Amino acid sequence: MRCPFCHVDNDRVVDTRSVDDGYQVRRKRVCSNCHRRFVTLETMQQLGVRVVKREQTREPFDREKIRRGIERACSKRPITSSRIEKCVQGIEADIYASFDSEIPAEKIGDIVLAHLADLDPVAFIRFASVYREFDDADDFLHAISEVIGQGVGRPD
Repeated sequence: MRCPFCHVDNDRVVDTRSVDDGYQVRRKRVCSNCHRRFVTLETMQQLGVRVVKREQTREPFDREKIRRGIERACSKRPITSSRIEKCVQGIEADIYASFDSEIPAEKIGDIVLAHLADLDPVAFIRFASVYREFDDADDFLHAISEVIGQGVGRPD
């Protein structure tokens, strides 16, 4: 690792910690040349899963796109960012566990809805209204009955 101050590739690791539930490693380092300290953050690099859209175009899977959609659905709800992060991690884990190279966009939407059902009933309805393209109040009533029937998001 090159020192960000003197750009010499000679350092030693002082401390290593796992962060983000083991998905990242944070290392404190000391440059052997200038003796300044800096921190590096290592993240796991997943093999590229491609999303197959409805019109059969393909694009790389984007974790941040999932996060943004969930954050919009959870807007003004009493849901912490750490719970949203755990939800996104669960969705990503399900995708990489079930699909090797390509995943239909519809499957991603279904996986997100399943995780939102456990997270919050209002967020589930909000996301479902966009994902399923609700046209009228009956679509909302159907989704609400789905939430009520499954006991979605209710505390135990």
